[in-house]
Amino acid sequence: MKIQNILAFSSLLALSAACGDNAETGENDENSKAMETTVERFADVQILRFEVLSWNKLSIKQKELVYYLSQAGLAGRDINYDQNNRFNLEIRRALEAIHEKYTGDKTTSEWKKFDEWSKQVFFSNGIHHHYSMDKIKPKFSPAYFDKLMKSVEHNLSPEALDAIFDPNLEKKRKVKDSNVDMIVASANNFYGKGVTQKMVEDYYSAKQDLNDTTPVEWGLNSTLVLKKGKLVEEVWKSKGKYGLAIDQIIFWLRKAVKVAENDQQADALKALIKYYETGSLKKWDEYNVLWATATKGDIDYINGFIETYGDALGKRANYESVVQINDFEASKRMSLVAKNAQWFEDNSPLMPEHKKKKVVGVSYKVVEVASESGDAAPSTPIGVNLPNNNWIREIHGSKSVSLGNIIEAYNKAGGPALVEEFANDQEEIDRANKYGALAGKMHTALHEVVGHASGQINKGVGQPAETLQNYASTLEEARADLVGLYYIMDQKMVDLGLIESLEVGKAEYDGYIRNGMLTQLQRLEKGQNLEEEHMQNRQLVSAWVFEKGQKDQVIEKIIRNGKTYYDIKDYKKLRVLFGDLLREIQRIKSEGDYKAGKNLVETYGVKVDPKIHSEVLRRVKPLNIAPYNGFVYPVFVPIMDDEGKIKDIKMENKQSFIEQMLYYGKHNSFLY
Repeated sequence: MKIQNILAFSSLLALSAACGDNAETGENDENSKAMETTVERFADVQILRFEVLSWNKLSIKQKELVYYLSQAGLAGRDINYDQNNRFNLEIRRALEAIHEKYTGDKTTSEWKKFDEWSKQVFFSNGIHHHYSMDKIKPKFSPAYFDKLMKSVEHNLSPEALDAIFDPNLEKKRKVKDSNVDMIVASANNFYGKGVTQKMVEDYYSAKQDLNDTTPVEWGLNSTLVLKKGKLVEEVWKSKGKYGLAIDQIIFWLRKAVKVAENDQQADALKALIKYYETGSLKKWDEYNVLWATATKGDIDYINGFIETYGDALGKRANYESVVQINDFEASKRMSLVAKNAQWFEDNSPLMPEHKKKKVVGVSYKVVEVASESGDAAPSTPIGVNLPNNNWIREIHGSKSVSLGNIIEAYNKAGGPALVEEFANDQEEIDRANKYGALAGKMHTALHEVVGHASGQINKGVGQPAETLQNYASTLEEARADLVGLYYIMDQKMVDLGLIESLEVGKAEYDGYIRNGMLTQLQRLEKGQNLEEEHMQNRQLVSAWVFEKGQKDQVIEKIIRNGKTYYDIKDYKKLRVLFGDLLREIQRIKSEGDYKAGKNLVETYGVKVDPKIHSEVLRRVKPLNIAPYNGFVYPVFVPIMDDEGKIKDIKMENKQSFIEQMLYYGKHNSFLY
C-alpha cells in the first residue's frame, strides 16, 4: 500500500524547508553544492532530482548492496511497460530509436509536439497517462511520425500505429466503472483476449476458501488467458512469462545476497529468489514474512509484483522496485508512532470487535531513496506500508517507510501559490505556511504506520480483494487516511513530542478538505469523473464529512467573488465525524459488506461537480503549477581495482530525463 505525492496537489506546497527531515549537510560525488532540484517541465509534469546525503557514509559493502539491488530493480523495468499495454514495448523501442538517431530539424513545431508526447510516454511507462489512465493523445500527425521512423530506418506494426493514433482503440488503461465490463474495457495487458469480468470473478471465487486463515493473493503474478476455451494463468517467473527479465533480476539478487548486512536480510533475499524461480504465491508469502521481520541494517528494498492499483479488479500487481537507505536521525524521531501503535489501536473509534487485541511487528523508518523502477518510477509514492496480505500483517507485522529525500525534493520545488489561491483567509494561509509541511509528514506517518496496520477482518470473511472487489483499494486508502486525520488532532501527539500543538492538526484538516473538495480536480480533464483510488478516497472523505456536518455547520461553503472556499468552523466536531466514517469503513472491511462499500464510494467518491471543476481549472491556470512530479535517478558507476574487484561505487545524477530514458533502454532492457 502506498501513499501518493500529496505535495503536488494539496495545500502542502507551503514553506517547509525548516521542517525537513534531512537537515544534515554533506558532499555528494558531483560537487559540494546542493544540486538543482528542478530538471525540466513538459505537459503536466515537472521533473526533479533528489539528493542522497548519506551515500558517502556507507561502507563499500553497503554501496555494493545498494548497487546490486538497484540493478535488480531496473532489470524488471520492461515488465511494467508490458503489463500496462501490449504495444508499449514496441512503441517505446521506436521512440528510443528516434531520439537516438534522428538528425533532422528539431526546432519545428511538429518535433516539439513529438518530443513532448514521447516524454509523456516514458514518464507514464506506456501510452496511457500514469494517473488518469487515459491514452495520451499525440498532437503530431501520423505522417510526421512515419517520416521520423523512416529517417531512422525503424518500423512499427500496423496494430501498434493504430494503438497510438486511433482514438477508439486502447482508450483507457484501467476502467473503473461498475456499469461496464471493466476487464474488457481496460487496455492493460493483465488479461488475454476474450476474458470477461464475470469469468475472472467466477474463476477466483472458486479458488477462495473462507476457512483458510493464511490465504495467498490469488492472481497477483500471472496473466489470465483463454486457451482452447479454458482459463489459464501464465505465471510471471523464471522460464515462464517475463522469464528473460526475471532471470536478470535473480542474477543481481544473488549478488546482493553475498553482501547482505545480516543473516535475516540474506535469508529474505534468498526467499525472494526462490519465489521468482517458482512463481509460487506460497513462496511469496514466505518471503514477505522474512522481509517484514528483517528490520535491522541500513539498507532495505521493495521488489516484486506488489500493488494492484493497475487492475480494475485489484488482483494483478504491477512490477516495482525501491532501494532505500535508512535516515537514522529522522527515523529515531518518528519511531514513536510505531512504538505507540497499540495505544492508537486501543483508543480508536472502531467497534471493539474490529480492533486488534495485539498489534505486532510494526516498524517505521524515514529513508533516503537511492533507486526506483517499474511502477514506482518516475512518479513515486512518498510513503509505503507493506506487505499487503492481511494475515501476514496481523501475525508478523509490517514495515512502513516515508521517503524523506523525495518529500524534501517536493518541498524545495514547491511554493505557496496554491494555498494562497484556495485558502479561505489569511489565518489559514499562515497556518499552512507554518505547519503545513510537518502536518503532511505526520499524516503520512499515521496513514502508513497506524492506518494500514489497524483493524481486523472478522473470522470467515474473505480478503478485501474478494469481498469488496473493485472498491477495496479506495476504501482501504480512505480508512488509512481517516486514521491519520483522527489522531493528528489528538493531544497524545503533543504529549509524545511529535507536534508542538494541535495547530498542526488544524493545518492538516484545512489542507485535506481543500484538496478533497477542490484542488485535486486540477488533475482531471473537463467531463471526467474520479477513477483513481487515492483521488476517490480524498473526495469521499471530504464530501461525506461536509454533508454530515451541515446540521452543526462544521464546515461552511463560501462563495466570494465567484470563487469557492471551504472554512472549517469546528475542528473538534470534524474530528468526531472523521472517527464516525472510520468506524463505518472498518465495519465494511471487517464484515465484507460490498453493498455498503459500493454505495459509499459511488455516492461520495466518483462524481465531479462540473461547475466546481471548471472553476478550479480556471483558478489554477494562471498559477502555472505542474499537477504531477517525477524524478531522474542516480546512476551508479563501479570503480574497479587492478584485480577486477569493486573498490568504490560512484553515484552520479547528471542526466536529463530523455538521457536517462535512453540510458535505461540501452542497459536495462531484456524483453526485446
